[in-house]
Amino acid sequence: MSVIVSQAKSQVKHLIQAAAEAAMAAGALPEAQLPDFTLEVPADRAHGDFAVNAAMAWSKVLRNAPRKIAETVMAYADLSGTYVERYEIAGPGFINLFLSHDYASDILLDIAAKGADYGRSDFGQGQKCLVEFVSANPTGPMHIGNARGGALGDCLAAVLDWAGFYVEREFYINDAGNQIEKFGLSLELRYLQLFRDGIEMPEDSYHGQDIIDHAKAFAEIYGDQYVDAKSEERRKALVDFALPKNIAGLQRDLAKYRIHYDTWFRESTLHASGQAAEIVKLLQQSGHTYEQEGAVWFRATDFGCDKDFVLVRSNGIPTYVVPDIAYHYNKLVTRGFDRAIDILGADHHGYVPRLKAALTALGVDASRLDAVLMQMVRLVRDGEVIKASKRSGKAITLLTLLDEVPIDAARFFFNLREANSHFDFDLDLAVEQSSQNPVYYVQYAHARICSILRNLEAEGITAKPCTKAELKLLTAPEEQALILKLSSLTDEIITAAKTYDPTRMTHYVMDVATLFHKFYNACRVKGEDAALTQARLALCTATACVIRNVLSMLKVDAPEQM
Repeated sequence: MSVIVSQAKSQVKHLIQAAAEAAMAAGALPEAQLPDFTLEVPADRAHGDFAVNAAMAWSKVLRNAPRKIAETVMAYADLSGTYVERYEIAGPGFINLFLSHDYASDILLDIAAKGADYGRSDFGQGQKCLVEFVSANPTGPMHIGNARGGALGDCLAAVLDWAGFYVEREFYINDAGNQIEKFGLSLELRYLQLFRDGIEMPEDSYHGQDIIDHAKAFAEIYGDQYVDAKSEERRKALVDFALPKNIAGLQRDLAKYRIHYDTWFRESTLHASGQAAEIVKLLQQSGHTYEQEGAVWFRATDFGCDKDFVLVRSNGIPTYVVPDIAYHYNKLVTRGFDRAIDILGADHHGYVPRLKAALTALGVDASRLDAVLMQMVRLVRDGEVIKASKRSGKAITLLTLLDEVPIDAARFFFNLREANSHFDFDLDLAVEQSSQNPVYYVQYAHARICSILRNLEAEGITAKPCTKAELKLLTAPEEQALILKLSSLTDEIITAAKTYDPTRMTHYVMDVATLFHKFYNACRVKGEDAALTQARLALCTATACVIRNVLSMLKVDAPEQM
């Protein structure tokens, strides 16, 4: 939480505790070891800035009704030297505390002092987090699910960074295994079709235009040189030619989407280095494997899974789960990350317990692996679900989506709903320039503030640093509501980091925009009182700063005019 919010909460806790001790010392309450109590922010600020349940928490040990305890405690409360201006005892014994205008003034001064760093904290204490997201199959273009995972994962990484964690972003390239075998077969057949008749594509092969294009490009360079080569040699040459182009395409497309990774980790390195084979040996040594019909099985049921699974097939080839286990072991043990966070499709719900079971067998604390499971996205136009691009007649990919809607809208929209909820992406709304479009609504609030500052500067009125006395002039309900919302930014970021829910940030910044528009409609920024004008300019500037900081986490632009 921000320094000022933290200070206020600390003052309240100390005030209540000290008052209880004073009441016990005076004999007004019996001597007792008092349990801890909670301090919350009421949903309706008419009930106070903070609400304390101390009287209910202490009722049992003090053997009295909570309301009576609250009245007795607060009779001994010393409010001097704190932000607390007054209190009320409500309902069964809640202590509601109201803060002075000094609190709001100090919030604005804190925002002015921290600027682009306002909202940052050391909550994470520098713990090392590796966020892996998208990790699309490199055998084809990225789909809409990848677009959602990209926005969610990138923003989650930013939120963790702002919350004081050390964060790295990673893309896992599946450049080995069955999908690469199928990729090679598909390329081979398309290549041979250029020189021979009667070659059919199996139903389960890749039929995309990209495979045809790769085969043609390969043939333009090598001609029929590989037509009579051995199949294994031909496939390897085609994969070696096409796969780097696909990976470069993924990097290029994700960069357009404003996503940049610290590491592009190749699955093939786990096989080449022997790490995948070593994992099988370590699991065998753990005593949790057995052989059946020539295959090596892992006793996943020893760790709560519903069934065991195969590690190595009877033909000696490891299953896909082996390099995945090796990859996560590499993250948490070899590279020493404190947490590994994966953004995965909802169809991986059974996959995560398998990984955790294997990691536990390997002596790794599996709670260090967290997965955010992401539900499906549906594209909607004119109120109807669509499955194909008008331009190509094919499924809409990340690139075709970005051709239709602005990147700002795509990133903001994909962070509107929690990952575990299905999401309808409204293509019409995403391009609409109105208050109904949430990203436009927020950006307009920022642009409006910039316009206010420009227009007043043209009149010779420039925003200047305000004193606490000047900021205390901001007493209107709309002003106070906006300031209190700005004060909660750090807490929102920490909560988003703790819950792995970056969508909290879009909701928060939309609330800020709403409260700013209410303030603007209720309070004239330029008034006859020069001091009040400066105070309201300071509030405008602080609001713009908070909007920019949140949009920077989302990697969405904060325009100065629209």
